[in-house]
Amino acid sequence: MTDDFSGLGLSSKVTEAVAAAGYTRPTEIQSQAIPHLLKKKDLIGIAQTGTGKTASFVLPMLTLLEAGRARARMPRTLILEPTRELAAQVSENFEKYGKNHRLSMALIIGGVSFEDQNKKLDRGVDVLIATPGRLLDQFDRGKILLTGVEILVIDEADRMLDMGFIDDIEKIASRLPPRRQTMLFSATMDPQIERLTKKFLRDPVHVQVSRTSSTADTIDQKLVKVSSRPDQKRAMLRARIDAAEGLTNAIIFCNRKRDVATLARSLQRHGYSAGSLHGDMDQKSRMETLDAFKSGNLTLLVASDVAARGLDIPAVSHVFNFDVPVHAEDYVHRIGRTGRAGRTGTAYTFVGSGDEKHLDAILKLIQKPIDYLDVAPVASSQDSEDEPSEAKPARSSRRRSSRRSETEQVSPATEAAPKRPSRQRPKAEPAPSSDMASDSPFGDAGPIPAFLLRPTRLAAQETE
Repeated sequence: MTDDFSGLGLSSKVTEAVAAAGYTRPTEIQSQAIPHLLKKKDLIGIAQTGTGKTASFVLPMLTLLEAGRARARMPRTLILEPTRELAAQVSENFEKYGKNHRLSMALIIGGVSFEDQNKKLDRGVDVLIATPGRLLDQFDRGKILLTGVEILVIDEADRMLDMGFIDDIEKIASRLPPRRQTMLFSATMDPQIERLTKKFLRDPVHVQVSRTSSTADTIDQKLVKVSSRPDQKRAMLRARIDAAEGLTNAIIFCNRKRDVATLARSLQRHGYSAGSLHGDMDQKSRMETLDAFKSGNLTLLVASDVAARGLDIPAVSHVFNFDVPVHAEDYVHRIGRTGRAGRTGTAYTFVGSGDEKHLDAILKLIQKPIDYLDVAPVASSQDSEDEPSEAKPARSSRRRSSRRSETEQVSPATEAAPKRPSRQRPKAEPAPSSDMASDSPFGDAGPIPAFLLRPTRLAAQETE
């Protein structure tokens, strides 16, 4: 492993920018991957989260791009990211490490106007960072030509090549020149997913600096038994937040987007500095929330798995898995938000009834036991505002009952007005006595239907 960045073959402009950023020694994935990438070899890089994978491709890419220039609508490099936040973070890395270069860059993600993106593309960009959906939209509009791409990076490859992304990746790859350099980086790489990478890489170098799907030793992992009742589960979360030692900030993960907003509101009502981050939020709100958390203006970030992968927030002290992740790989990415860059961190996972199957999959994946925290059950709060969605039915029923009471109080004007006919069905006649039932064509199975007991027209005339 190289002691400093100067021995990796990077240009002087890049090493000077790295030194100015305060980094003196490369991580293991950087020291192994960068020399191969500078030789323009395809590469699969696997390392646990928080080990500097982003710089592993940003630094050599900057060196390789020093020769040449961009042409209109023909980016020289393409970086695909699974989320808008991660794409924006990679662009920040290019700005930081490429400050000595005069390279152009465009960020093609959803939530940003097409007009602003088109202006950059028309001028030509050296580096194009994009999410697959928006990139295909721009391509279909004729705003991008991918025939000039020299380097392709697929970041968070296990998720990008999952079945939800594979179609988009194949469409994009089919539009790229065959003679290109391709890199894939991820913290996890399922064998089946790895086989798919053969479609996109040519004789790749395989760099793995840690066991696939391992978790960092700097993270103290604990399990917490919780009730299946939402109010008691939230009460346990608040108790653990209050009891956590050295908690400066924390990310709280939920499986469902609707639970993210609900839990954030509940924490806010109990006096906690909390915000939410999920995929249904507009881009402006997502970036504002993320910036507030990074700057320390927000202590607790309640998030879906949109924040689990690749977000570089170095000083997160705690992670809470409010829900056990359905996919075991997501556990690795979630708790990897803490304990980064050699720091220590703590991760709590709440386990309720029905979570055993998902927990077993996690333990099998990481091949490491996790102890349960010995904590007493916590009584839930009686605050009616603890859960707005649960309180709504009660409030609506009260409103309905109040409306009924208002209509029952008839005013004098209402008494004078003719009453509207009732739309209720007529009540059935009482069941006949046992001696009548014996003559019924329906036998003893039950009362005669009410419509059969109505007097016929002929019988009414006879009575007249």
